[in-house]
Amino acid sequence: MSFLPSKAAVHRVIFGTDTPGGRLFDEVLIVVILLSVAVAIFDSAVQEGAWQQVFTVLEWGFTLLFTVEYLLRLWCSPNPSRYARSFYGIIDLLATLPAYLAYFYSGAGMLLVIRLVRVLRIFRILKLLAYVEEANVLMVSLYASRRKILVFLSSVFVAAIVFGSLMYVVEGPENGFSSIPKGIYWAVITITTVGYGDMVPHTPLGQALAAVVMLVGYSVIAVPTGIVTSELLYQMQRRHNDRHCPGCAASGHEPDAQFCRHCGTPLAEPAEIT
Repeated sequence: MSFLPSKAAVHRVIFGTDTPGGRLFDEVLIVVILLSVAVAIFDSAVQEGAWQQVFTVLEWGFTLLFTVEYLLRLWCSPNPSRYARSFYGIIDLLATLPAYLAYFYSGAGMLLVIRLVRVLRIFRILKLLAYVEEANVLMVSLYASRRKILVFLSSVFVAAIVFGSLMYVVEGPENGFSSIPKGIYWAVITITTVGYGDMVPHTPLGQALAAVVMLVGYSVIAVPTGIVTSELLYQMQRRHNDRHCPGCAASGHEPDAQFCRHCGTPLAEPAEIT
């Protein structure tokens, strides 16, 4: 008689939230993630002393916990390779690697690499996305809008090159626009309405061109917001109308579907939004 839990039992606890054990696991994991990120942040402010040793011990403790969690997810997952290549699988791996990489990278010449590896621990905060349903809806909306956003960003990139090149011709090196890349830099910070003020046009024609770029900048903010918002509303409507099959309990049906796409059982009418 084995006292070890089965793969199915471990899977219900780790991947499921519909059981008391699964909810408790998620709640404990959220607390551990927040504590580990807090340790990483305060560790960057303490370079030596007793607190540095405390943070090192805590960091290795968190690393071991996340390592065990990652290995358990791989072990109980129906498709380990698919989980390892998924977004959350990569985030789970990033939660474990930094401490091990920092252990192997030693020496004064590798300080920049060590700092980069240690900062990767902050990515553990992304593990929280798995426990926020709205975050999943937002990610689906962004993924569905990727082509429209890519086309729009490409257009903005072309506009920045055109405006930057024109500003280089109009203002010239004597006014700080010493090259086309610097003109493109100015165009980017102007289109995005950041406006550092380190480069400003001085000629009347340059100022008129800057006014046009500023007006274009306001549309740059509005267009991607409208694209994502439209897709987000569609995904929320779809989730609201999502129906579970009374025969096989499958979900993910289209809003106008009348029969289950898995077993053919008639579906109930979608509920109206009130």
